[in-house]
Amino acid sequence: MKVVLRNPRREVDVAGGRRVRDVLKDLDILPETVLVIRGDTLITADQVVSDGETIELRPVMSGGRA
Repeated sequence: MKVVLRNPRREVDVAGGRRVRDVLKDLDILPETVLVIRGDTLITADQVVSDGETIELRPVMSGGRA
C-alpha cells in the first residue's frame, strides 16, 4: 500500500491488509494529528487498507477567530 504524506510531501510503501491505526503507529504518527483519505473519502483509524490501495495523510489544521 502507498501512503502519501504532506509537510513535507513524500510517499512511503508499507504492508497493506491492516487497520489505519496500525499503519499510523508504524509511521510514528499520532492519529489525532492527521486526516486519512482514501480516494475522495475520509476514513477512520478502524478501517482496513489493503495492498494496492493508496491513502493520503493530511495534517489537521485548526484556527479561526479568537
